[in-house]
Amino acid sequence: MTSTPALRALAALGIGVTLHPYAYDPRAEATGLQAAQALGIDPAVMLKTLMVEIDGRPACCLIPSDRQLSMKRVASAFGVRSAAMMPAPRAEKLTGYHVGGISPFGQRRAVPTAIEASACTAARVWINAGQRGLLLSLPPEAALRALGACPALLIA
Repeated sequence: MTSTPALRALAALGIGVTLHPYAYDPRAEATGLQAAQALGIDPAVMLKTLMVEIDGRPACCLIPSDRQLSMKRVASAFGVRSAAMMPAPRAEKLTGYHVGGISPFGQRRAVPTAIEASACTAARVWINAGQRGLLLSLPPEAALRALGACPALLIA
């Protein structure tokens, strides 16, 4: 079985997940949507992991793969004045993962995390497991607990 820092972190917390491998397409314009389509998952519960900077500090947001972040809402959710997308090279260095395989779990350094509130009402959510072509699913409550995250309105 595949082992990633994300899966090891969840196992250490006693959180069980179901793994969902899929054929990752590096040419896909939207990898989250491509993953949802490949697995036949509703994009509303296929969450993409986005690294952001809030007042210059790193943070993580999980939102449905078919939606876009609202930087105004991100700033509000974290109680800061400004929010911006983190450049990909910085996100890779900070998390230890490659773009297309960034998981919120098992990152090199814990950062404040928020999950789109609308996704928190689902029975299960699908999130990257720490490598391209591998998702995990779990109840949103388990994701919130594992990440010390809060549900928030993040999408435009």
